[in-house]
Amino acid sequence: MGTVKRVAVIGAGPAGAITIDALAQEKTFEVIRVFERREGPGGCWIGDDTPPPIISDFDALAARSADQPLPIPNLLPAETPKSPQLRFHESAMYPYLETNVDHVPMQFSQELIAAETSDWSRSLYGPDTPFRHWKVLRRYIESLVQRRGYEDLVSYDTSVELVEKMGTEWRVVLRKSKTSSKTNYWWEERFDAVVVASGHYWVPYIPHVDGLSAFASARPGSVIHSKHFRGRNNFRGQRVVVVGASVSAADIAYDLVGTAQSPVYAVVIGHNFNNYFGDEAFNHPGIDNRPSIDRIKAGSRTVHFKDGTAVSDVDSIVFGTGFTWTLPFLPGVEVRNNRVPLLYQHVVYRKDPRLLFVGAVNAGLTFKIFEWQAVLAARILAGRANLPSSAEQQIWEEDRIKSRGDGPRFGLIHPEFEEYFNELRQLAGPDKEGFGRHLPLFDPEWFNRFMKGHELRKHMWRSLNEKARTDSQKSQPGSQTEGSLDLAVCILVDLTSQDSSHEYQD
Repeated sequence: MGTVKRVAVIGAGPAGAITIDALAQEKTFEVIRVFERREGPGGCWIGDDTPPPIISDFDALAARSADQPLPIPNLLPAETPKSPQLRFHESAMYPYLETNVDHVPMQFSQELIAAETSDWSRSLYGPDTPFRHWKVLRRYIESLVQRRGYEDLVSYDTSVELVEKMGTEWRVVLRKSKTSSKTNYWWEERFDAVVVASGHYWVPYIPHVDGLSAFASARPGSVIHSKHFRGRNNFRGQRVVVVGASVSAADIAYDLVGTAQSPVYAVVIGHNFNNYFGDEAFNHPGIDNRPSIDRIKAGSRTVHFKDGTAVSDVDSIVFGTGFTWTLPFLPGVEVRNNRVPLLYQHVVYRKDPRLLFVGAVNAGLTFKIFEWQAVLAARILAGRANLPSSAEQQIWEEDRIKSRGDGPRFGLIHPEFEEYFNELRQLAGPDKEGFGRHLPLFDPEWFNRFMKGHELRKHMWRSLNEKARTDSQKSQPGSQTEGSLDLAVCILVDLTSQDSSHEYQD
């Protein structure tokens, strides 16, 4: 492969942060440059104080074509007016969001997540609650970058707009875009290798629904994606429909009970629930489950469902329907069926092993899985890894397509976590004294705690749903406790709605 001395890393979220350390500890690269389009480290764990953008181009979101490349100036460096094009860099954090995953399987093997828990989490799960507020995770990622001089390697407010191979080099075109500035500054740098650690939970996917665009146009801001949810208070007294059967939609629908008009309508019937969390959240008596939306009548604000039922005077629709994989800066790399083909072990781009990915997997044992991928990528570039032939790499992908399909499930590691972690460890090669991060053998306790955390949340939902049903029955006409349901539901929401996650997306 030749000598690699200059490496570019795209992204300074959890995947990028651990990649910095993996590369630096190899002690062989002369240049490590990290480009992060947000104002600091953290990726999707950075909160946003500004209101989310108003969604308008629903056709492009449904077609998974919304994140288009910006036109690049012919001569660089250059300065241009700031583009009005939406780039989807805002995150999904809201004030009271917490992880829904035990912190132990999330944290890296050498760096521990702080034992800092919220009053809410302790009240619900006990003093040893395994969950953490999103700000704890943000500070954790910051600490990984703000050590050993790594901060000097990072260029913030910098978007990677083009990565292309020019002979033996990678040409990387960059755009500096500060919020306070009305212009963009463009330039390019050259590298021997590129590591893509930019994540794939950024661009919303909203399926096509007849009448949705007209509904949204009549009431700007009435249609949002789950990544734009900023808390229950924005929906107080509203009639809300939540679309999606996985984690984001479950958390939001549950959160809105007692704040939005009752019931909250959840579009889940006929759809697959999340493998880890199931349908427990949607069993609350304050949630009315419905099948897919057939059409929307904007004038009457009526949502018609596939079973012939309808809900009128709808104020807001929230889509928890997942995200679209996009790589607008890599025109030479295909995105197919919402995954990136030709990635051996989800890391090595088979057409060019100097292009590597960290984080190109779906939910499960992240952040920890990023560490194994980052070490493998670093050792490949340092010439210390044991990669099989290109033909064997191709067979690996073909076999996986046969077993998992050529879609999002291709990147789902569950339940073969131990096999995957140890395979990457073997490919990365033996440790070398004084060089590189040490990768331990997979510890089954990581997976045990991962699954126990899910059971904790499901138990919480079951218990509180049962309490809500009991309170509802007591409040029926003739009951001595008539009228107590609203209070019970409000108490329930105070206890439960502060939990959500950014490890899992739909």
